[in-house]
Parts: sequence; C-alpha cells; structure tokens
Amino acid sequence: MSLLNQKTVKKNIIFKGIGLHSGLLANLTIKPSEPNTGIIFKRMDIKSNNIVIPNIFNVSNAAFCTTISNDHGITVSTIEHLMGAFYGMGIDNALIEVDNQEIPILDGSAKIFVDAINDVGIEVSNTPIKIIKIEKEVRFQDGKKIITVEPSKMSLDIDFELKYENKLINTQRNMINMYESDLTDIYNSRTFCLYEDVEKLKKLGLAKGGDLQNAIVVKDDKILNEGGLRNAKEFVNHKILDCMGDLYLSGYKIVGKIICSQGGHKLTNQILRKIFSNKINYSIVEIKEKNLPHTLLNRKILQSIA
Repeated sequence: MSLLNQKTVKKNIIFKGIGLHSGLLANLTIKPSEPNTGIIFKRMDIKSNNIVIPNIFNVSNAAFCTTISNDHGITVSTIEHLMGAFYGMGIDNALIEVDNQEIPILDGSAKIFVDAINDVGIEVSNTPIKIIKIEKEVRFQDGKKIITVEPSKMSLDIDFELKYENKLINTQRNMINMYESDLTDIYNSRTFCLYEDVEKLKKLGLAKGGDLQNAIVVKDDKILNEGGLRNAKEFVNHKILDCMGDLYLSGYKIVGKIICSQGGHKLTNQILRKIFSNKINYSIVEIKEKNLPHTLLNRKILQSIA
C-alpha cells in the first residue's frame, strides 16, 4: 500500500476548548472519512444547512483568522491551525464536527492536533492522492506585502519573511520543504501579537478568548509568556503554519514554490484565487505507483486528470 494513497484518521478524536476570537466554548470531533470525500466541517449546533466546505472561494473573512462560509451564511472560523495539521500529516479526508462557530484555539499552535492524530494513528486507503502542480509563475502584491508562486519539480517549498518594527520580532525568515523538512517547530509555533494591539483587537470584538496560555504576547523587548519562545523562529514559523493551513483550502497538496514577504491569511487566499482563475496556471494530477519510500519523493508516475 503506497504512502501516496489517501489517508484519514483511524478513530474519532475529541477536543474541547475556547475560540480565540469568540471566547466561546466549543466541542470538536475529528471523524474518519471515506476516500475522495475531502475535509468537511459540520456545525452540530445548527440542525440544517450545516455543512461547510473548506475551499478558497468559500473564504468569507481572512482578517486575523480564516473564516469559511456556505451558501446559507453558516460559518466556521479559525480553521487554519487544524488545516495546517491535516496538510502536514497527510490527512486527505476527515469529517470535523463542531458545536460552535469557531475551532478551539487550544495552545495557539497545531501541536495538540498533531499529537492527537499521532496517538490514534492514520488509516491509509487504496485510493491514490491527487496533487495540484503549479505550471506558471503567479504573483500578487498588496502594498509592501508580496507573494509569488512558482513551478517546482516535486516539492512544496514555503519561503516566508516576516517584518515587524518591534525590535524583538524584527525581521525573521525561514524556508521549509513541506515533504522533506522536519515540521515539528512549525506545528509547535503559537499565534502571537503585540501587547499594544491587544486592546485594539478587543475593541474590534476579537481576541475574547486570548490569554498567555494560547498566544505569545510581546511587550517592547520582552515576551510575557512564562518559558519564552518554543523555538528561535517561532514568529515566522507560526506564519508558515498559517500559510500551510490556508494553502490546503485548495483541496489537494500543492507542488510548487511559495515566496512570501509580510503576508497573512488574506494574501494567501488572494494568490490562490488568482492561480485558480486561469487553468494555464495549474494542473491536477493523480500519482500512481506502489510502495514509495517517502511522500512525493523518488520515482513517481504522474497521470494527468485535468
């Protein structure tokens, strides 16, 4: 059975926690799902029209978190850390049941999601995965924020640069290969904000559930969280985690190179919308070969399906 076949979780995984922005308690269950069903969210607190599909064109808000909606106005927000965990762990299919509008923030990273998936195990199907292959360079710029997606042979590289006037955060840059790099630091990196922005967020009706247990808070040249940072590049690594989660709204793993400076949820969604607005920018391929030693590496046979 190939590592390049579709995967789901082996058993139900249950979480409980508050939403970072809503401050509301939510119960969440990740359930196994059949091949070719994809990732599906289901609002259990709503009796009808409660299915919400994570798709780049279903993103209704990308300010401070990623919110998806269905045609009936039902939303699920702050999905990016869970989606990043699914992408990195290779989960192609899952049903996520949640009884409130926002996914629990847990510790502000993807670590708890990843640990739980590892604990229950991954079920590998007999159905090959599909991937999105970037064929043309696409660029999007919004002021100083720039993101470029380029073709790549058989990897997804994310090269991310973060720039802050705050002297502690300053400028950070990191690059990962999604299918080769050790993603532990990415999964473990928490969301963050400046101390002076906390009140601004609360005046906007956001960050109602935020505290030092689920977000890094930086005040001048100090980190207010006990224990400090989990890794030296935790700020930019969290942005890479967000980027991974937002990229997975494309529906499949991507083969290409992402170069981003000062980006975020909105910029990633905008570049994806631009890519998928023209079929010359991408192709969808199905990978067919048995018993490969590593995901998307070594010898592969690509059969175009688009």
